[in-house]
Amino acid sequence: MTLEDILAELRLHREGARHAETGMWVASVLRERIAAGQLAPGSKLSEEALGEALGVSRNTLREAFSALAAEHVVTRIPNRGVYVARPSADDIREIYRVRRYLEPAALLWSPATDFTTLRAAVERARAARDSGSAAGMADANQAFHAAIVALGGSDRLDLLMTQVLAEMRLVFHSMVADTAFHAPYVEDNVRIVELLEAGERAEAAALLTGYLGRAQDQLLAAIAEESSVRRS
Repeated sequence: MTLEDILAELRLHREGARHAETGMWVASVLRERIAAGQLAPGSKLSEEALGEALGVSRNTLREAFSALAAEHVVTRIPNRGVYVARPSADDIREIYRVRRYLEPAALLWSPATDFTTLRAAVERARAARDSGSAAGMADANQAFHAAIVALGGSDRLDLLMTQVLAEMRLVFHSMVADTAFHAPYVEDNVRIVELLEAGERAEAAALLTGYLGRAQDQLLAAIAEESSVRRS
């Protein structure tokens, strides 16, 4: 999807913008696009083009950029503009620190007993894996982890997870075509659902904690390799 395509979609939000012309609303729209993988790391966000597409003022747009910059989703470069962020190794460590607090706790302490959404996400991931679609596995994995936090029934935690997943999409961007990275986690997620359905929440949380650590190490190794290639 090109930037022009995204801007065309965003123009459909104009009517909503007239009723909710706030930086928070604009930030949520842009965050959703980033979380969906439609805006790649390093993409420049034009104030003029986005303001026209969304039907909002530059002040409103700048308010949204400030919120997204605080979430490390965009980066402001003086005299150059606003860009979709490229997460660093330190960013990855911080993201996974938050996830290890948030997601296992949701498995342990949520009151939910209906795991239909989780089951649907792992079935989507299996279908994507079997068809060789790394992007499909990544999308299904995002949905799975969002659904884990949603088990807690908290709008505040859901918002935090939306922010985390937007950053995660940027982390995964360079690995979106790598089926070998995503495929092993599909069956881990299946096993988590099976443990939840069997009432074994502590075991599910332990499995998730372990694999979040494994994923972090893989991503840090990938970033180190990319940095080495750029320097050579």
